Amino acid sequence: MQSASEQSEAAEPQTTPARPAPPEHAYPDHWEADVVLRDGGTARIRPITADDADRLVSFYEQVSDESKYYRFFAPYPRLSAKDVHRFTHHDFVNRVGLAATVGGEFIATVRYDRIDDRGLPASAPADEAEVAFLVQDAHQGRGVASALLEHIAAVARERGIRRFAAEVLPANTKMIKVFTDAGYTQKRSFEDGSVRLHLDLEPTDRSLAVQRAREQRAEARSVQRLLTPASVAVVGAGRAPGGVGRTVLRNLLGAGFTGRVYAVNAALPETGDGDGGGPVELDGVPAYRSVGAVGEPVDLAIVAVPAERVPEAVADCGAHGVRGLVVLSAGYAESGPDGRERQRRLVRQARSYGMRIIGPNAFGIINTADDVRLNASLAPQTPAAGRIGLFTQSGAIGIALLAGLHRRGAGLSSFISAGNRADVSGNDFLQHWYDDPGTDVVLLYLESIGNPRKFTRLARRTAAVKPVVVVKGARHSGSAPPGHRVPVTRIPHATVSALLRQAGVIRVDTVTELVDAGLLLAAQPLPAGPRVAILGNSESLGLLTYDACLTEGLRPLRPLDLTTAAVPADFRDALAAALADETSDAVVVTAIPWVGEDGATEFGDGEVLAAALREAVASAPAPTKPVVVVHVEMGGLAEALAVATSTRPPAAGRGSGPGTDTSADTSTSTGSGAPAAENRSATPPAPAGPVTPAHAPAPAGPVTPIPAPTPDPAPEPPAPARSPAPVTIPAYPAAERAVRALAEAVRYGQWRRQAAEPGRVPEYEDIDETGAAALIRRVLDATEADPRGVTLGTDQAGELLARYGITALPTLPAPTPDAAVAAAARLGYPVALKTTAPHLRHRPDLGGVRLDLADKKQLRTAYAELTEVLGKPEELQPVVQAMVPRGVDTVVRSAIDPAVGAVLSFGLSGAASELLGDTAHRLVPATDRDVAELVRSLRTTPLLFGWRGSAPVDTPALEELLLRVSRLVDDHPEVVAVSLEPVVVAPRGLSVLGATVRLAPPPPRTDLGPRSLPNY
Repeated sequence: MQSASEQSEAAEPQTTPARPAPPEHAYPDHWEADVVLRDGGTARIRPITADDADRLVSFYEQVSDESKYYRFFAPYPRLSAKDVHRFTHHDFVNRVGLAATVGGEFIATVRYDRIDDRGLPASAPADEAEVAFLVQDAHQGRGVASALLEHIAAVARERGIRRFAAEVLPANTKMIKVFTDAGYTQKRSFEDGSVRLHLDLEPTDRSLAVQRAREQRAEARSVQRLLTPASVAVVGAGRAPGGVGRTVLRNLLGAGFTGRVYAVNAALPETGDGDGGGPVELDGVPAYRSVGAVGEPVDLAIVAVPAERVPEAVADCGAHGVRGLVVLSAGYAESGPDGRERQRRLVRQARSYGMRIIGPNAFGIINTADDVRLNASLAPQTPAAGRIGLFTQSGAIGIALLAGLHRRGAGLSSFISAGNRADVSGNDFLQHWYDDPGTDVVLLYLESIGNPRKFTRLARRTAAVKPVVVVKGARHSGSAPPGHRVPVTRIPHATVSALLRQAGVIRVDTVTELVDAGLLLAAQPLPAGPRVAILGNSESLGLLTYDACLTEGLRPLRPLDLTTAAVPADFRDALAAALADETSDAVVVTAIPWVGEDGATEFGDGEVLAAALREAVASAPAPTKPVVVVHVEMGGLAEALAVATSTRPPAAGRGSGPGTDTSADTSTSTGSGAPAAENRSATPPAPAGPVTPAHAPAPAGPVTPIPAPTPDPAPEPPAPARSPAPVTIPAYPAAERAVRALAEAVRYGQWRRQAAEPGRVPEYEDIDETGAAALIRRVLDATEADPRGVTLGTDQAGELLARYGITALPTLPAPTPDAAVAAAARLGYPVALKTTAPHLRHRPDLGGVRLDLADKKQLRTAYAELTEVLGKPEELQPVVQAMVPRGVDTVVRSAIDPAVGAVLSFGLSGAASELLGDTAHRLVPATDRDVAELVRSLRTTPLLFGWRGSAPVDTPALEELLLRVSRLVDDHPEVVAVSLEPVVVAPRGLSVLGATVRLAPPPPRTDLGPRSLPNY
């Protein structure tokens, strides 16, 4: 695809004087980026420089003649010296070249040349450029050209170019598809035997959707490659038993990994020095001095060597085609500045080879899919296969969660403990779990969120199809944990939690609550509403459960007391009736031990009661209601459930040997849906009994699931929906824990139903977006370059707000009593006199406001009182405003946070609301549903709806104001802060009494730019 500028240059006679060289610009290092390609590998995109001549020639030699023909429209076997010079010398403004590299070598290039309306080379203000690509044949089909198009388009927009033109041969269908699939507005024509394409580079909804869909597929694939390797090498497996590397090797074999396993240790003797002259072996698998010595492909390397030896191991892996790394080694960013720099070098080195990293300082990864059975971690026991995906940033917490879930019979689809998460993060696993048919519930323990804006977007999309439960550690430390690279946020933790809930995330406070909620969501259907039936053999426990339901905002029915004389058959019948009753949406069963006159427990060891409850669930026509059990001091029941769990026969295709967990999960995980890997283990797994970590903290109280009485199902094709029937009935040792988990399920179910019909962002005909943009541009152009921006004056703020249909009440300065009287005459009595000094602003409790002044006598008296009590007029800065109808004083704000983006906030005005932190938040742009929830989510909301006989205020007008502020901030990223205080909402209409607007150069929007991994 030859550009017109290249054609014109080739046609120039040799006597044509050379055009003056354009001025050189500084190397734009901010254009450098690492990207994930379609197949899950990575590449580095960077500008091409004069130092790349040899790389360009080598790259071109590896391109096929056909690809060269498509690029230059003629046979072009080699590049001339003039070509090489042209393609490596750029001014980074009118002529730009980018290269995608792997291992430091070019795999693809793209360049643009700015042209005028005749197609000739030009400079600004010309806003069109001709673009051309060349991709090495071995890397075609990996999505390299699509990634390069995103990045070259972003560069062009930065340099004032608005359109791309490209000329492509009709037979070059792959390149045509790159352009047509990009989602940009485009025109296509056929001229002189070639296809002429014109692309408008302004991002569109479709181009953004295409970009995010590609991002999801690529990042999900990169995770899948880590979780489903056909071969694993443990780098750093010691010759003596023990040690991190040898432990991981033992765990890999103990889990029954279906692929090939190798041990690598540079200190091993040469191959052939083993017993009998054969290869050296460790735990029965071949052992080598390097990955290169293996002689066969290695997909995943587990690196467990000292930090100073990791670069050597990474280079060995990268040079021999390893796809991904799990770095268990410590001594990186968690250890201080030197370790942080070591971590940066590690990430850069791995990415240069196209590899992704879990870690460093990681605990490892687990995939329980029957066709993989991967335990590449320090966890001594592989969890049972199940439907829960678990991600943690802490190895210690990971151990506790694995142990707790195992004891409660919950199975996992996959587990990841990412340590410092220098590369692969929770965002990547959300991309994977989003469409993983083997995962129904996502549990995340996070100590930091590296890209909150992206995390919120991914969590919202994932939560629309499966629950996402998050517990956030390090909430109050004021800083990120050591080793975590995160943006600074100015908003409090409570605000972040509110925004996550807006995205559908189930936000819990403790690890125990994480497991409580996860177990219920994985085992039970979502409740259709908040109505809860309660039944049991203890009136007191029933009342405790009833109170807990009210505390959590549920609607409990009157508890059904079966009395202490109830037998298991009574529980069975009562539960069956509750499941069939249409007046409830969920059932809580409470049970306490009953002791007969002779001191014997009627329920024995609980086995009979467990069977009765299972029978009732199994007899229900359809699993439409969740069921949870609250048991107090029923050791017999807990033991019976544990026996029922541990004696369950193994699932089809799984043995009872090492790594097999026979706990009560009757579903069969199908993993990530990847093709089954053939069993190529180097040796049969060595038998090893289950090992329980002695240092793993126990969960608070025994919580045991009740397995449903269904036979082991045959493996079924993966389905994106939740399991068709409950697998277990979760049981809890306290009513509060059971009800809290149930309440989270109720709220999530409600969010899911609302997400199916999302709200909309209304269009208002009176909004003047163009006029507002012009005003903002004038103000910023007239302001000296200041990254902090400028606060608009009262008149300018009022003019900008008016462009969006927001009327701020006029405020007239009153530096003297006479000026106050003159202002009141202009506005009309009655008026208000208030101070605007910073220490008194919005503080009516300090006496700086006088209301309902009916004439100038009252106004002069009020003025004299204010200046006598509070200070001189020049200190108080008094103003006069007209009185407005009485109502409820509220506050509407919006601000740009560097971590999460634009946030819309609402609360009631006054010290009490500020003291209690009674403010609600939503992400911008807010929909009509968002603002309706925003207004109703305060603890003080009843004041808006007629509390204690007062008149309800005009909430529709309030919601419209919130929507207009959201539109203003969303349409103009230069509006970095808006504060409307107070906003008096009356029974009819509202009045904005004070308005502050701050403008600044728009902050970068990483979520709208081209796809890239975090820079190091």
